[in-house]
Amino acid sequence: MKKIATLALAVGLSASTAFAGGYTAPVVEAAPVVAAPTSSSSGVLVPVLLLVAVAAAAASN
Repeated sequence: MKKIATLALAVGLSASTAFAGGYTAPVVEAAPVVAAPTSSSSGVLVPVLLLVAVAAAAASN
């Protein structure tokens, strides 16, 4: 009986120290995401430059 009481006391003391601090979820702050400003004419610039180059080539003949 004395061995069981000693074992129970040892298990009880080790379990209480394992959870002494409790559990707190880590706080993770998200870095702000900044979107790059976009221009509405950015998709039109390349075709316009190509059209100008073709027109200049046609005018030089």
